[in-house]
Amino acid sequence: MSERIVIRRAEKRDAEWIEAFNRKLAEESEGLVLTGETVRAGVQELLENPALGCYFIAEDHDTPVGQIGLTYEWSDWRNGMFWWIQSVYVIPQVRRGGVFRKLFHEVETRALEDPGCCGLRLYVEHDNRTAVQTYRTLGLSEAPYRMMELDFTEPEREESEGKD
Repeated sequence: MSERIVIRRAEKRDAEWIEAFNRKLAEESEGLVLTGETVRAGVQELLENPALGCYFIAEDHDTPVGQIGLTYEWSDWRNGMFWWIQSVYVIPQVRRGGVFRKLFHEVETRALEDPGCCGLRLYVEHDNRTAVQTYRTLGLSEAPYRMMELDFTEPEREESEGKD
């Protein structure tokens, strides 16, 4: 499978695919049904503002089958930028076929070539053993940090039907 996969940097024309993949990711991973308008605006912002990050698309015969997103975080301790891997999605039909591995290696290669990048980071759900194992096989290890947040924006969800 993976020999047919081509990885490329996402362009504005990919916004609809990325939005759909992000919505599927939220639903599959967290049971969230996100509103299209908010997700669409977030995708557009990232595609139009490369200082915030970017996406890479995995294609099979010109059809998107996966994606990986990046955002950036400055580290004053390292005098460099961490690239945060986000919005990872691979369609169910091609999972476990090397698509994520190709996406990851594209990002890793670019990160190693960028003297301003000091490392890669990502979030993973505590109970997602498959993802943890996949990330470990790619050389990632658990960081000694626990994530905490004060979220000022609850993700907008579509109204569920039958609500009183």
